[in-house]
Amino acid sequence: MNILTILGARPQFIKAAPVSRALRQHHNEKIVHTGQHYDANMSDIFFEELEIPKPDYHLGIGSASHGKQTGDMMTKIEEIVLEDRPDAILVYGDTNSTLAGALVGAKLHIPVLHIEAGLRSFNKKMPEEINRIMTDHVSALLFAPTETAINNLKDENITKGVSNVGDVMYDAVLYNRELAEKKSSILQDLSLEGEDFLLITVHRAENTDDREKMAAILSAFNQVDTLKVWPMHPRTKHKIEEYGFNLSDVKNLKIIEPVGYLDMIQLEVGAEKIVTDSGGVQKEAYFFETPCVTMREQTEWVETLEGEANILVGTDEEKIVQAINKTVSPQYKELFGNGQAAEKIVEELEKL
Repeated sequence: MNILTILGARPQFIKAAPVSRALRQHHNEKIVHTGQHYDANMSDIFFEELEIPKPDYHLGIGSASHGKQTGDMMTKIEEIVLEDRPDAILVYGDTNSTLAGALVGAKLHIPVLHIEAGLRSFNKKMPEEINRIMTDHVSALLFAPTETAINNLKDENITKGVSNVGDVMYDAVLYNRELAEKKSSILQDLSLEGEDFLLITVHRAENTDDREKMAAILSAFNQVDTLKVWPMHPRTKHKIEEYGFNLSDVKNLKIIEPVGYLDMIQLEVGAEKIVTDSGGVQKEAYFFETPCVTMREQTEWVETLEGEANILVGTDEEKIVQAINKTVSPQYKELFGNGQAAEKIVEELEKL
């Protein structure tokens, strides 16, 4: 089969690595990079580190409003699809790139394959929630990572073409953890070996686009004495500057540039706790058995909340501080498959 894979954001590059390896053993794949993440540290380095085949098409869309970004993607993806006529379009997750690829496929009557189907935060104010719902409802094959995701789809009367294959990000973690130990020197470079530190990531629009929420987050961080390491997303940096906040006012805060996946693995493994608003980082924290504090009101990964492996705090200043300072001893379980999701996806694809 000829598969057209649509990628655009950092988490999708990570997920694509094991799937592309499995897919290309038996099928032809072309990759479209929409350019949704266009900074070299947020994009190019992942293709190099994870040995993902270079994109056949790079759309260079860049940052814009949701409507313009999605519309521009659809226009260019449609041109590629009409020229290449793939047998199926493969999309990942819940970004604007995901929705654009799914809508193009649905309108041109080309089967859409959705990896990470069935996730729900039940918060439709999140653009990601709209993207994942719309994508699921137009997909021919839906690859769910957990039984919770399967049940979410059932609740929306989506049962045809649905399968629980496990989580492809777990595949990636298993494949890349050993590689990270060999290749990454970030803990030594930042003098973090043997040190207690918090790893911070903040990028969700629901947080970064709200001045009061960002003020509460930064104030909470200032009340925590532990060293805080923050690989800062370019968009978050821009927003903090726009609001006039001075990061030097936050004690024991170490801002670094966005890091590659192998470096991120080492930071996640080495951290005392992770404080994030990212869906993917919540899971990786669980995989590496690093306690997590999530600055959101809901999570798609409800399984991680068991035993306080992951604690939801929203952007409440007091809750953030309490959760960071709280001592927890979670019991971690195998909730996301056995690390063979990519192979199962290819098996299901061949039934199409």
